[in-house]
Amino acid sequence: MSKTQLFDLDGKIAFVSGASRGIGEAIARLLAQQGAHVIVSSRKIEGCQHVADAIIADGGKATAIACHIGEMEQIDSVFARIREEFGRLDILVNNAATNPQFCNVLDTDLGAFQKTVDVNIRGYFFMSVEAGKLMREHGGGSIINVASINGVSPGVFQGIYSVTKAAVINMTKVFAKECAPFGIRCNALLPGLTDTKFASALVSNEQILNTALAQIPLKRVAAPSEMAGAVLYLASDASSYTTGVALNVDGGFLS
Repeated sequence: MSKTQLFDLDGKIAFVSGASRGIGEAIARLLAQQGAHVIVSSRKIEGCQHVADAIIADGGKATAIACHIGEMEQIDSVFARIREEFGRLDILVNNAATNPQFCNVLDTDLGAFQKTVDVNIRGYFFMSVEAGKLMREHGGGSIINVASINGVSPGVFQGIYSVTKAAVINMTKVFAKECAPFGIRCNALLPGLTDTKFASALVSNEQILNTALAQIPLKRVAAPSEMAGAVLYLASDASSYTTGVALNVDGGFLS
């Protein structure tokens, strides 16, 4: 039996936001290993370029483009460049997110609230809109939203972040239903506790970490690379009949 080509991304153009480190970097590297030309994006070009250079050094194809998805002008600018430079987009991974405040919900700061909504909801929404328009022109594509288990079971002292991630899960279903006629699939990844800089406030605090591990059947924190395989499935033809799904990759936390 010959090996499967289900996960082959040769010829595909993929955009990964928040790809300068952590889960986003792991996703970008794996999609490139499977043949995609990956647009590595985050707020600062230096981190993007570092990841893009590493992908190219490994024999892959990558381009670094800075984009702060909390700024509408930057979303417009990045898609103008994608149209001009690549002419198409096959895969969008909305991974960039923010969680600027760790506090009781009653102490939520308006500035932190607005920043979290602007990036995690508005940013994901309009990145998906612009990507969807491009995908519609070329017969389809795959949008993957990196949400969180917090969107199902709110994290302690992560109120507005949890609210935005619940919105992302519903947003995923909206795009899945309305974009299916254009051959566009939209799915969400719900990572559990993962060892990233983003989660350092949780992972580095022994008391919080032990409390979290007690609720995870696999009894450990995930590595960023353990999220990438699920995204590859959702990006590839292996998931051709999968849309509107919220896929838990959480060590059993939500089970």
